[in-house]
Amino acid sequence: MDIICDQSYIMAMRKIGAARFKEQCLAILDRLQPEGLIITKHGKPVAKLIPVTRASAELIGSLRGRIRVKGEIKTTGVKWNAGD
Repeated sequence: MDIICDQSYIMAMRKIGAARFKEQCLAILDRLQPEGLIITKHGKPVAKLIPVTRASAELIGSLRGRIRVKGEIKTTGVKWNAGD
């Protein structure tokens, strides 16, 4: 199935040729449906693109212990005088 940059058409699509996918991959990724998308080469399926599902709760605290704050986080570290 060919692809056009019309949002409603992209959302309804199920298969796309590899060349067209390459041309418009960022727009396609923005509108990827939960069932995914089959990418074809010469009419034969070669890959299936499916969105990653993550619950928002998984993201909270996911970087704990991996990030260290150095210095004062509430300042830029640059001293200035507003009276000058």
